Amino acid sequence: MKRSLAAGLVAVQLLLIAALVLIPNGTLWPLSPAVLTVGILLGIAGLVIAILGVLGLGPALTASPIPRDRAPLVTGGLYGWVRHPIYTGLLLGGIGLVLLGGSAWHLVLWLGLFLLLAIKSRWEERMLLDEHPDYREYAADVGRFVPGIGKLRQ
Repeated sequence: MKRSLAAGLVAVQLLLIAALVLIPNGTLWPLSPAVLTVGILLGIAGLVIAILGVLGLGPALTASPIPRDRAPLVTGGLYGWVRHPIYTGLLLGGIGLVLLGGSAWHLVLWLGLFLLLAIKSRWEERMLLDEHPDYREYAADVGRFVPGIGKLRQ
C-alpha cells in the first residue's frame, strides 16, 4: 500500500510537470522580453537546484518519497538551506513555466504541484523522523522549501 501510494504521488507529480510544459499558452499577460527573461532564468535556476539536490543525496537518492533503508541523513550542501531542494527546484522551475505560459491553467497546475509536494514532503518527513532520530532537530533549523520558512516545530 505504501509503495503504491508513493508511486502514485510520483506519477501525479510527473503529470503535473508535463502538463505545465505542454499545455497551450494563455493571454493573462503579454510575453514581453522581461517576462520571457525572468521565466527562462527561473526555469534554469529551478533545474540547477533540482539537479544539485539529486546529486547531493548520493546513496540516499530514491525516486520515491519513501526513504532508503539505512541511507544517511543528508544535511549539508543545499540540504543545509532547505530540507527538500529537489522540490524547491521543481517549484521554482514551475513558476518560470507559469510566467512563460501565461494561462489560468498554468497557475492551477502549479498550485496543484505545490499542494502535492507539500503533502508528499510531510509524509516523507514523518518517515524520516522514524528513520533518523536527529531529523527533528535538523528540521527545526532548516526550512522546508524556502530557507527559514516551514521549519518543523519542536
